[in-house]
Amino acid sequence: MSEHKRKVSTAGSVDGSEQPTPDHAMHGTAVALVKRPKTDNSAAMVVSKSDATAIIKAGPKRTSGMQAPIMHLTGHGGEVTTCRFSPSGKHLASGSADTQVFLWNTYGDCANYGVLRGHKGSVLELQWMPSGERLITASADSTVALWDATTGERLKRGRRHTAPVNACCPLSRGSGDDNVFASASDDGCLLLWDARERHPVATITHGLPLTSIAAAPTGNTIYAGSLDNSISSWDVRSLSLVDTLRGHSGTVMGLSISPKTGNYLLSTSLDNTVRLWDLRPYCRIPNRCERVFTGAPHGFERSFIRPAFDRDESMVASGSADRTLTIWNMRSGEIKYKLPGHKGCVTQVDFHPLEPIVLSGSVDKSMFLGEI
Repeated sequence: MSEHKRKVSTAGSVDGSEQPTPDHAMHGTAVALVKRPKTDNSAAMVVSKSDATAIIKAGPKRTSGMQAPIMHLTGHGGEVTTCRFSPSGKHLASGSADTQVFLWNTYGDCANYGVLRGHKGSVLELQWMPSGERLITASADSTVALWDATTGERLKRGRRHTAPVNACCPLSRGSGDDNVFASASDDGCLLLWDARERHPVATITHGLPLTSIAAAPTGNTIYAGSLDNSISSWDVRSLSLVDTLRGHSGTVMGLSISPKTGNYLLSTSLDNTVRLWDLRPYCRIPNRCERVFTGAPHGFERSFIRPAFDRDESMVASGSADRTLTIWNMRSGEIKYKLPGHKGCVTQVDFHPLEPIVLSGSVDKSMFLGEI
């Protein structure tokens, strides 16, 4: 089935008139992908606006407020290494090997309304802070940064790591504190930061390179994936090791905490599996590994692949080197969706916090927003 593409330039309005553009904004393009029926045009609705025409087939009821069921976002000059929805779901941010962070609208034309510049190396992970007004970034330039997502100002730059910073995460999602966060690096250190302090407030030394981190909603426990195939959990208050989760046979490349309850941890690994861990105090499973999901392999690139839970904790998702986004039923382990479209390894997935929309970023320098 052929596709018609509707290109929307974020540098001007849809009708072609020029719009004022901030210096830090407007570098990306969104393309709405819509289907054209093969034969019967009686079922089609033609929507025209200036020189842009979309032919949309009347079909299943739409499930989201997006302009089209699928939106293709382009503009980065390098691999998209990380992308996430804001807590409100109205915006999303993407980081890239081009050292920049792009800010986008989720709805309408998905306008690229801002660009954050300042890193001198690839942006390896980004996370929104609880209020949605700030975000943090981890970079290969050995720094972690805190940004004002409204003004584009860099509020803090942390330089205490001595090797690439692979991951970052907020520490107080539950309390809504926008000032405290953590970073993990190839230097084997996990640093705890408070934006109101000049230096890290605490250091946890693991000894081996750390590839990924995730914090419990309370912020009292932080989980770190490592080169030794394990996931360590640390008490932030006492800085002591609480537990070690073992089961992967390859380096852990991504972590995610279940957003609704905080009872589960999701991990990806170079062993080509995605694992679900039960974090509840009285778990009856000896190694806490409740389920192993397969069907989302890593490739020779050995890319970071960050997994995600949906808002109801009924589905989990991961990208893979086979250029698809895979979504499983969290309870049964059954594959629900295997979504194609990207032309390279899918490095990051995220679920919208309010609607059935999934986001994916890839080494093909683009992202897809899609209804599910």
